[in-house]
Amino acid sequence: MRFLSYQIGGVAGLAVSDGGDAYTGMLETADGFPGSLDDILREGSLARAAATLRSGDAVDPQSVDYLPPLAKAGKILCVGLNYADHAAESAMKAPDFPTVFARFNSGLVAHNAALVCPTVSDKFDYEGEMVAVIGKAGRNISEADALDHVAGYSIFNDGSIRDFQLRTPQWTIGKNFDATGGFGPVFVTADELPAGGAGLHIETRLNGAVMQSANTDDLIFDVRKLISLISIAMTLEPGDIIVTGTPSGVGAARKPPVFMKPGDVCEIEIEKLGVLKNPIVAQEG
Repeated sequence: MRFLSYQIGGVAGLAVSDGGDAYTGMLETADGFPGSLDDILREGSLARAAATLRSGDAVDPQSVDYLPPLAKAGKILCVGLNYADHAAESAMKAPDFPTVFARFNSGLVAHNAALVCPTVSDKFDYEGEMVAVIGKAGRNISEADALDHVAGYSIFNDGSIRDFQLRTPQWTIGKNFDATGGFGPVFVTADELPAGGAGLHIETRLNGAVMQSANTDDLIFDVRKLISLISIAMTLEPGDIIVTGTPSGVGAARKPPVFMKPGDVCEIEIEKLGVLKNPIVAQEG
């Protein structure tokens, strides 16, 4: 199943598809609305919600404003340097334990929404990544059981303000400027993908030019390992997001560097998940 979070005239809604672009759904003002995807995941009621949404009205993805698939994630855990070739191009050692940092819901925008290039920097970089969404709580999860905790997957653009990111040993500020992270277009349940989202082609395009091209098989720590290792420290809860890392080809590593600027369009495509597309605009004021 695929779940589309959207809004019409400022009213939020949720729609479901069992394949293709044919969606049915409801606005939150409708009787029987099952709730946001955040709520549904926390309640463990994906199948029940899907059945309700199938009784709703047809929803044309081309005529609605997308929302991020999830807007109230308790934890957004991003993994740095998780492709060996990206670690090498960044002149950093490939890690022997996941390099985890946090992003926050306030910095995320949906498919087709604008990513904002801040006035204080001209080093706004793209990072195409696969997202794993937790559907079942757990701590100290074994690798063997890890995928039982995954509800589904989506796409992320971990937009990074490189000069601010690298001013300090930790990356929080440079990774959390407002409206710099793209998330979407939809949430795809795990049963539609290979186990662990493995073997999927991932590609980032800037103004149509291919900047990153890799396969999720190249992850140093795959989804199983990430869930197991992260859960050593913390309980993973339904609706938590693990952003699994970006391959080589980022703008900062190119010679000369290539950064996103107002007027650009960035697209991230992951096989079986779709295309996340965002225009780039200048910060106002």
